[in-house]
Amino acid sequence: MTSSSFFEESTEQSQVKANIVAKYFEAWAKVIIPRAKKRGCDIAYIDLFSGPGLYQDGSKSTPLLILERAISHPDMSEMLITVFNDKDVNNIKSLESSINSLSNIINLNHHPVLLNKEVGEEIFKLKEFQTISSIPTLFFIDPWGYKGLSINLIASTIINWGCDCIFFFNYNRINMGLNNKAVEEHMDSLFSKERADILRNKLQSMQSSSEREFTILETIYQGLQEIGGKYSLPFTFKNKQGNRTSHHLFFVSKNVLGYKIMKEIMAKESSTKQQGVASFDYNPATVRQPLLFDYSQLLEQLENKLMDEFAGQTLTMKQIYEQHHIGKPYIEKNYKNILLKLENEGKIIAKPSKLERRKNTFGDNVLVTFPQIQ
Repeated sequence: MTSSSFFEESTEQSQVKANIVAKYFEAWAKVIIPRAKKRGCDIAYIDLFSGPGLYQDGSKSTPLLILERAISHPDMSEMLITVFNDKDVNNIKSLESSINSLSNIINLNHHPVLLNKEVGEEIFKLKEFQTISSIPTLFFIDPWGYKGLSINLIASTIINWGCDCIFFFNYNRINMGLNNKAVEEHMDSLFSKERADILRNKLQSMQSSSEREFTILETIYQGLQEIGGKYSLPFTFKNKQGNRTSHHLFFVSKNVLGYKIMKEIMAKESSTKQQGVASFDYNPATVRQPLLFDYSQLLEQLENKLMDEFAGQTLTMKQIYEQHHIGKPYIEKNYKNILLKLENEGKIIAKPSKLERRKNTFGDNVLVTFPQIQ
């Protein structure tokens, strides 16, 4: 399948992906804009593989969803610089037509910049990128396969303050490409040569497809950590039968607030939840496989872990959440629910107590004292 045929129809998976990116952009922009104003700078959104803008069925893809949100928000329409690139000239022409057809597009202070370039690590040396090289930017990298995507390219997107990256990780094709000499250079660029060689050796003896998937994801996750992407988060997409992973959407940030915001968005877009804990995947057949999170850890396990890890300590609900949730599938609501349960069962002491708070609430600043382990 070619990149152009990918846009022939709007799949549910594509719409979920576009929704995640557009929702995060809006939340990110609202957090960044006040800080950018203080520094006297604009903000930017860059899409390196933008596509034509519309699917054949008329559904809007990510560029148009982003621009519509910007048009409707006074500060965004004033401060947002957008750059959309695609190596397919027909995609760019189609996207330009779709952009010009948007209602109130003239309200944008900076008209979208459209480029027709091959993506590689040199792309940010183009003059179109130099003017926005030091302002907070959200990058979206969504190649159909893997050509053009590299660990160095991702690293360059998160160097500056306020910069986050969302990228498409085509697990199905990358899994096949790791042992394909014809695309060895691309795999080495994606993981780094040293890391890719170690990964290939590990995969040789693996029989389990789930173990193989976990190992590949852990490898890219480690690479993201090493380039400064301390807070990385994957969202998984399954095939129509729900028995195999097709791709992942990865979020990368240096900021824990961005991680928290994206985690909430991905949780809401998840196809299933067990006991209120999101699967962090979109699965048409609602079948899940464990990835970077251990999804077997449901609320009962969360209760035990909190009692063990915070034994003898007194912390606020917010401190408990912030110290514990990184790398785990729990969102803030899960922590509040389990702490409320523990309080009702007399296993923790909360101040103010439930009698002094609004019914069934557990605020950020409620102090929690955990008993010592006997």
